[in-house]
Amino acid sequence: MRPTLDSRQLHAFAALARRGSFTLAAKDLFLTQSAVSHAIKALEDDLGTRLVDRVGRRVLLTQAGEQFLRHTEKILLEMEVARAGLDTLTKWGHGRLRVGASTTACQHILPTVLREFRQSYPKCVLRIEPGDHGQQLDLLRSGQIDLALMIEPPTPALGEFTFVPLFQDELRFLVAPLHPWAKLGRAPRETIEAETLVLYNKASHTFRLVGEYFREEKITLSNFIELGSMEAIKELVKIGLGAGVLAPWIARAELESGSLVSVPLGPRKLKRRWGVAHLKGRRLALAEETFVGLCEAVTESLGLTAPRTAA
Repeated sequence: MRPTLDSRQLHAFAALARRGSFTLAAKDLFLTQSAVSHAIKALEDDLGTRLVDRVGRRVLLTQAGEQFLRHTEKILLEMEVARAGLDTLTKWGHGRLRVGASTTACQHILPTVLREFRQSYPKCVLRIEPGDHGQQLDLLRSGQIDLALMIEPPTPALGEFTFVPLFQDELRFLVAPLHPWAKLGRAPRETIEAETLVLYNKASHTFRLVGEYFREEKITLSNFIELGSMEAIKELVKIGLGAGVLAPWIARAELESGSLVSVPLGPRKLKRRWGVAHLKGRRLALAEETFVGLCEAVTESLGLTAPRTAA
């Protein structure tokens, strides 16, 4: 296998061809004359041909040297273009950012985050991939997204990802104002199985969390409506078709207006941690770090509670 061409040797050869003098080439490159001479000799040995002839104090290219100079100039130009492209990525406002997020995060958190992000990175190419919990993990694994704004992955998956916690929420029953639970301020255990529960997407991580919670409480969920939209859940609950299971921050406007009432699931709270996930071992680019910081600032401004170290 032939040795790879050394860029330092190529720079020395290009400078020598341009200046026609070892002394002047060394001056341009801030090297000693012997260092340039050694680089040219090593390059000729690697190529197996003579590239320059010494005629008195002048240095002339051989025919092979003239041909190789054309390739050298192209190689060095491509190297400069590559370096300039990488430099552009590190400059403020350039690069790309691919973010995955649940539909809930897309609606309630991302708009403000992206507005602030765009002000700092006006030339950054943004791509948002909406999807549920499992989809986000798959997209991270396959490298199709850089970051995911999501609920904390289950413990087995945490070995693959770094998770930066943002806030903690609590799932509660949301009911219409005239619902019996609204008047009581709680959901009597004996009435839950008979109630129609309006739940989010059966394939979602939230549905699994709710199912696990009620199994541990020895309550069977047999009467429920499954929907893929938080907004649709709220609308069904408003007209009295059942009790929704949602985090109150998702229905803040409805709770403030009194069109929905929040009551606990039971004596034991069901909490979730939200945050930003990325593949473990990845060093975040400046734009990605900025995005995470903006998520922290925006969720704090929304009054969402920062999570403790242990959920």
